[in-house]
Amino acid sequence: MIEREIVSRQIKEHQIREFIEASLNGAGFSGAVVKRTPLGEKIIIHSSRPGMVVGRSGKNIKDLTEALKNKFNLENPQIEISEVLNPNLDANIVAERISTSLERYGSAKFKSIIHRSAEDVLNAGALGIEILISGKVPSSRARVWRVSRGYLKKCGEPAIENVDISYKVAKLKSGVVGVVVKIMPPGVILPDSIIPIEEEAKESEVKSQKSEVKEEVKVEEKVEKKEVVEEKEKKEETTEDSKPEIEKVAEK
Repeated sequence: MIEREIVSRQIKEHQIREFIEASLNGAGFSGAVVKRTPLGEKIIIHSSRPGMVVGRSGKNIKDLTEALKNKFNLENPQIEISEVLNPNLDANIVAERISTSLERYGSAKFKSIIHRSAEDVLNAGALGIEILISGKVPSSRARVWRVSRGYLKKCGEPAIENVDISYKVAKLKSGVVGVVVKIMPPGVILPDSIIPIEEEAKESEVKSQKSEVKEEVKVEEKVEKKEVVEEKEKKEETTEDSKPEIEKVAEK
C-alpha cells in the first residue's frame, strides 16, 4: 500500500532527525531536512555552529555519515550544512542554550539564564517569547517557572502555524528538568491585525499630490518648449525681412 510506504518513510525521517540531534548535542542544532535524490539521500542540517558539526578536518561529519549508513541502511547519504543567520529567533537553539547552561551552572542561576535569554530574543526582533521550566528548581519540590515577554498567541490557528515551539531536557543533580520555549517571530501577519484607514487615506493623498506635481512639471516643460520654438520662428522671420533692405543698400 502507498499509505504504508509514506508513513514508514516519514517515521524513518523522524528517527534520522532524532539521531542527528542526539549526536550533535551542543552544536546549535535547529533542524534537519531529508530529501531523496537520484544519487541517494540528501540531508540538510541547520545549525548555528557549523564548525562543530564538521569537526577537525571533517571528522565529525564523516563519523555521522558512517553512522547513518549503518543504522538506517542509507546507500549514499550526502550531508549539507546550512548556517542559521539569527539563532536568537530559533526556538530549538534557544531551548538548547538554556538546557546546557542549566547543566553547566546548576539551578542556582536559573532565573538570570531565563531572563537573559528572553531579552536576547526580544532584542533580535521577535514579537513575543514564553519560557517554561518545570522540575526540582531550585528546591527539592517540583514546580513550574514561567517567563513571558512581548505578544504571543496561545490558541487558535495563529498559535499552531506562527509560533515556534521547542522542548528540551536538562539533566541536573536534583533530577530531570524540562524546558519549553515558544517564540513568535517578526513579520507575522495576524488575523486581528488592523491597519487604520487614516494611514491609507494619507498615503493616497500623498500619491495624488505627487502625481499632480509631476503633471504640473510636464505642463511647464511643454510651455517652455513652445516659447523656445516661437522665439526661433520670430528670429527667422526678422532675418528674412531684413535681407531685401540689405540688398538695396548694397546696390546703391
